[in-house]
Amino acid sequence: MARQLEKFDNLVAMFLARAEEKRDAPFLWARKAGAWQAISWAEAARQVAALAASLKRIGIQPGDRVALVSENRPEWLIADLGIMAAGCVTVPTYTTNTARDHAHILGNSGARAVIVSTQKLARTLVPAVMFSSDCHHVIGIEDIRTGQGSDEVRSHHWAELVAGEADMAALKARLESVGRKDLACIIYTSGTGGAPRGVQQHHGAILHNVEACTEVISSDFGWGDEVFLSFLPASHAYEHSGGQFFPVGLGAQIYYAESLEKLSANIEEVRPTIMVVVPRLFEMLRTRILKTLEKSGAVSNYLLKRALAIGAAKYAGKLRPWDWPMDGILSLTLRRKVQQKFGGRIKAMVSGGAPLNPEVGHFFHSLGLTFLQGYGQTEAAPVISCNRPSAGIRMESVGPPLLNTEVSIADDGEIMVRGENVMHGYWRNPEESARVLVDGWLATGDVGHFDEKGRIVITDRKKDLIVNDKGDNVSPQRIEGMLTLQPEIAQAMVYGDRRPHLVGLLVPDPEIASREDVQQQLQRAVDRVNADLSVTERVRRFIVADEGFTIENEQLTPSLKIRRHVISKAYGERLQALYHR
Repeated sequence: MARQLEKFDNLVAMFLARAEEKRDAPFLWARKAGAWQAISWAEAARQVAALAASLKRIGIQPGDRVALVSENRPEWLIADLGIMAAGCVTVPTYTTNTARDHAHILGNSGARAVIVSTQKLARTLVPAVMFSSDCHHVIGIEDIRTGQGSDEVRSHHWAELVAGEADMAALKARLESVGRKDLACIIYTSGTGGAPRGVQQHHGAILHNVEACTEVISSDFGWGDEVFLSFLPASHAYEHSGGQFFPVGLGAQIYYAESLEKLSANIEEVRPTIMVVVPRLFEMLRTRILKTLEKSGAVSNYLLKRALAIGAAKYAGKLRPWDWPMDGILSLTLRRKVQQKFGGRIKAMVSGGAPLNPEVGHFFHSLGLTFLQGYGQTEAAPVISCNRPSAGIRMESVGPPLLNTEVSIADDGEIMVRGENVMHGYWRNPEESARVLVDGWLATGDVGHFDEKGRIVITDRKKDLIVNDKGDNVSPQRIEGMLTLQPEIAQAMVYGDRRPHLVGLLVPDPEIASREDVQQQLQRAVDRVNADLSVTERVRRFIVADEGFTIENEQLTPSLKIRRHVISKAYGERLQALYHR
């Protein structure tokens, strides 16, 4: 029988319950001086309680907002829990934010204090603090004292705030007044279409996600001694709930990856059992695996071809008896090799944050990795549904709704969600809150339907739809996903709202970017994609981007989704010129 997660009144109470169970067992891991070093559950609980008391001592009051600007590391989660333990509200903020972004979030949230990890991050953040009328405290996880303080802004050192014995009894007594409806954090959306908005997530919303995701793992895979590897930005709602508080609920260990560049090595070392991922990462890994196998000779390429064919047959339920011996050989050779690259004990990789191209999912399933696509948004804390083996995994769907989550389809096809996971509204934005929250239902902005098994199938994104000059609707994400599966194309954006046809902006793969025939190479790739598209979906012309879409040039969000409004502003004139050729 599947284990159920007990009900908690708030996130800190859940953490303290697990800390009492686990005590001196390792909890949070980081690589320092060439070796992985752990903070135990008991030590993490002590630091959380000490930080909560210190925040109160320096004048931070219950309900105050405290911004958190840090890369993923053990102190990130301890800070988040410490802020909530003080009865305050965490405002997670991306490390890639500009000074303008920080100023907007500090000003909009009215944060009274900010915790920042490094001197480098502080240099971008401090000017925003100085212009804020509400922020009076800067806490450095590392030594960031720069002498830029003022009478209004005090500087504090993390080590001093988390030092000393902690009064657990006093903390538990204080937590008795914090309920599931109370505000836990304000997470600012990454702004794919404009200025970020502050999503108010209450304790019950995130606990709902943790409880429901625990039911999926427990029922379909078994709840054991789980290990997570955290690498997506913890300030993103998906990683915040799925990569931080979900493992807390499971009593799991969390390892913090050193960097995206070292992720592959970290996976082999850490050997995680569950990974929270975004599609873009696996698109890149698929490309890397294909290129590696291409250079490995005829045998490796033959095995890959057979693995993909047999994987497709299994998926369709049409595996032939004479393919069974080869299926066994693949499990002992190619699949085992790939699985070892992911540590060898992965139960599931859960993809969210953006739509997954079904071909990517088929690829990894064929190589023996369980790949689950989930669906959600920050306004739903963020998970709404997830594929799971017991419901039958279909790459074209995002699975059935989570436990205690209602989903309905409006007359115009929009997906509507109701449940404890739905936000209470946008921070200081009643007009936008009223637009998306209707009689307790969250209007997601996504269009879809249920399949015959009750799984959600998303067909379009309402606000991302391209409507051509004839009134035809086109989903750009589907076409962009097909384009980026071509080996010649690293990134793509299609364009054509109120225009007669689509045009594209392409970033070539680095291996062909410097070739004289790059235009011809890209054209052949586009032609292959167009062959599988309808007339209205075909990309008629394209231009080559000056550089890749990155977080640094603000053309990607921190969760690696393209920012259409930023890219369109940079390339709009050149894209429009394609219609006059």
